[in-house]
Amino acid sequence: MKQFGITPKILEFEHCHEVGEHFQIGKGDLVFISDRTYEQHFKETISDQACRVNYRKYVTGEPTDEMVEAIFADIKDDHYNRVFGIGGGTILDVAKLFALKNNVPVVDLFNKELEIVKDKELILIPTTCGTGSEVTNISILELTAIHSKFGLAVDELYADYAVLIPELLNDLPMSVFATSSIDAFIHAIESYTSPKASAFSQLYSKKAMEMIITGYQTIADRGEEARKPLLNDFMIASTFAGIAFGNAGCAAVHAMSYPLGAVYHVPHGEANYSLFTEVYKTYQAIDPNGSIKELNIFLAGILGCEPAVVYQEIEKLLNHILTKKALRDYGVTKADLESFAAAVMTKQTRLMANNYVPLSQDQVLGIYKQLY
Repeated sequence: MKQFGITPKILEFEHCHEVGEHFQIGKGDLVFISDRTYEQHFKETISDQACRVNYRKYVTGEPTDEMVEAIFADIKDDHYNRVFGIGGGTILDVAKLFALKNNVPVVDLFNKELEIVKDKELILIPTTCGTGSEVTNISILELTAIHSKFGLAVDELYADYAVLIPELLNDLPMSVFATSSIDAFIHAIESYTSPKASAFSQLYSKKAMEMIITGYQTIADRGEEARKPLLNDFMIASTFAGIAFGNAGCAAVHAMSYPLGAVYHVPHGEANYSLFTEVYKTYQAIDPNGSIKELNIFLAGILGCEPAVVYQEIEKLLNHILTKKALRDYGVTKADLESFAAAVMTKQTRLMANNYVPLSQDQVLGIYKQLY
């Protein structure tokens, strides 16, 4: 059996002040938002009576279990019945946990040793074009005790509303645009070839891939500033990709990127890109005749190349957006490769179950070695 669904209601607004008017954010609301986003976009629309959390006070990089527990300690005496997450993937993934009745100890929650009950309304507003978290039931954290990223995927983490405001992307730096949009692109790719994919999820995957590739082609031709008129398209594409992978799942690219992000703090989309094409070349070598064949033909049509060279052409295009690096350039050692491969096979089984074809630990290690 395969199934497909879109749980959050998706709302679109032209301007941030319209969101404040619509939701009347104030007393009884917990709002996760950076000071910068608050000052630039929401200062006039979020009441001082709201409980506002600047997540940057707690962490500078990817979200961790320690960060969530520190926030909980600071707000545990506040009473709220709505949770707003306004930001990138870090904020959205953390905000989801505070819509639950029980969220600490975080390791116990992620191990499903706590009762998982959603008892607050959840509204998620992305400020990047990559996470897709606003429409998924997944929260990803670095669990410091095991030195790896780990995902909790339960329906209680779905938002009630996903709110899209293209205005929020206007001042997105090129580096953040690059890593977030590449992450969305890989969401679309991995969900397309997942065994859980359906005709419905693949429809969203294909549209997201098409919008992102054509946008990248425009940027490659005209320069970085050409992204500005396309930001609404990239935000929509990110949500499309989120719908696709929320239903069909991500796989080995994400699983293999998590140790790199957790140990060397490589931005998530960049870590994904470092692994993406080699994983798909490996898939192609193992079984060239399944959904990857359909994928390659589809991508070749957009790229204007032969299916046999799709991944080389994608890499050329993506290098206009973000330069691909070897793993050693991030500080990875040869000794890390064995531990990374073992971690993927033991700690990322949820993701590895979505691989286009099964990969052994030796094959995972081989991919790491090829990219070293």
